[in-house]
Amino acid sequence: MGINEIKEYIKTASIDELKNKVADWEADERAGVQKLAQSAKKKIIAFENEVKRTYAMQAYERKYADYQYICGIDEVGRGPLAGPVVAAAVILPKDIDIYYLNDSKQLSAKKREQLYEEIMEKAVAVGIGYADEACIDEINILQADYVAMRMALSKLDVTPDILLNDAVTIPEVTIPQESIIKGDAKSVSIAAASIVAKVTRDRYMVDMDAVYPGYDFASNKGYGSAKHIEALKTIGPCKIHRRSFIGNFI
Repeated sequence: MGINEIKEYIKTASIDELKNKVADWEADERAGVQKLAQSAKKKIIAFENEVKRTYAMQAYERKYADYQYICGIDEVGRGPLAGPVVAAAVILPKDIDIYYLNDSKQLSAKKREQLYEEIMEKAVAVGIGYADEACIDEINILQADYVAMRMALSKLDVTPDILLNDAVTIPEVTIPQESIIKGDAKSVSIAAASIVAKVTRDRYMVDMDAVYPGYDFASNKGYGSAKHIEALKTIGPCKIHRRSFIGNFI
């Protein structure tokens, strides 16, 4: 293989394929190939570290290994000035590893989209719930979170045996629950829910940018960016603004 061919191969090859090739590349007399071998070894080491990190994030899933359906729950959208709060409930299969799961805020938008597709393809069940701006204004953001979470649970195709929640205990739910502080960084199930909720809400806010132009929703997703606040002051609020959140700006 030529150097450029090896370079392209490293980009697309699986970790097992790289492991089978790297010794030959290290023994190659060409300095460029030896350099690529080191690049391949770094890629292998990085993936092995990710395997260890993922295993650590499965501690709660191992704790409840006797349960058939372990459900992670998380929400996004507590802080924005506009748009709904969105919750997701995700049950992952026990025999499949999905790597790079993490708190959605720690991932790039591109990585979230990639993981969203993988989660939706592989999950046993996914439920998504919403609480819109009117609900938030009426009952406050925390209670609206609970509304969205209960809705997400109701949308699952199977009934969970245990809920792993990110830092909350959901009222009016009879299923056993464990509240985990910073759970989206400690449980693969909660991390998956965090990603699904984030991607779902972000896509919705991009759509709303076309419906309500001027607020830059596609960019700020309803959060209080400088452009968004300026638009609030000059244009005024639109239908999806949370009136209980924007009193300081209008």
